[in-house]
Amino acid sequence: MYCGREFCIIDPEGDYENFADAVILGDGDRSPRLTEVLKLLERLDQNLIVNLLGIALGDRPAFFAELLPALQELRSQTGRPHWIVVDEAHHLLPSSWNPALLTLPQNIDGLMLITVHPEQVAPAALSLVDAILTVGNLPEQNIEQFCKVVGYCPPQLTPQTLEPGEVYAWFREDTEPFCFRIARGNTERRRHVRKYAQGELGQDKSFYFRGAEGKLNLRAQNLILFTQIADGVDDETWLYHLHQGDYSRWFREAIKDESLAEEVENIEQTANGSTSESRAAIKTAIEQRYTLPA
Repeated sequence: MYCGREFCIIDPEGDYENFADAVILGDGDRSPRLTEVLKLLERLDQNLIVNLLGIALGDRPAFFAELLPALQELRSQTGRPHWIVVDEAHHLLPSSWNPALLTLPQNIDGLMLITVHPEQVAPAALSLVDAILTVGNLPEQNIEQFCKVVGYCPPQLTPQTLEPGEVYAWFREDTEPFCFRIARGNTERRRHVRKYAQGELGQDKSFYFRGAEGKLNLRAQNLILFTQIADGVDDETWLYHLHQGDYSRWFREAIKDESLAEEVENIEQTANGSTSESRAAIKTAIEQRYTLPA
């Protein structure tokens, strides 16, 4: 329990395996059951992480469509969980998924939606949002994008450059966004090693070997496929992505491995046009962190 508040995190990609003070239900081999979720949350002072890795990507919105009303019903009876955190909200409430209109209540407190693609979240879900916390490059554009989707007049925005650890915030009832610095947490999220090595990342997080002219469209939805395709792709395509910094960018943004990204970024900058050496160096960097089949 955090500050007297209990939480339930919906975790589509297994990113919260070592989150402190919480029971984890489900993994890559076993999907969670709705009855189990509710039984655990009925206990006082119980935090829960619902891991959806065992559910096929296309079936996760339907599972969430059953789960959210059940959580709301539990709240009406017990007042708990105080916080419902939905990670990768664009997967569970996609803009193309019409049942989202039937799943969502007219208003809901204590709901946090986390996404890197707000434009891909169902407008019915975005319309419930009353506060935005955004990070990264051009954070003001995320607020503009949100307002465009929900049909809300955006506030006066100026270009922002955020330092590491800074957040750009806007409350819809206020007119002025502001920046603040977040305190570093005590718990570091652990990468789901098997997911990134063997699992199936969504289309938006996969790597695509396309080349300079876009003649190819080879999708690598995990690190095993990435290394296999990297071994066979032509030199011109490999070097194109190397010089663009695409490999380190993918490791940083999709694989969420800053250490790997930094090492590969150094390889990209010092490769000097050597195809075989850069392939081998990047493959070695991956194998040192992830278990790949021989």
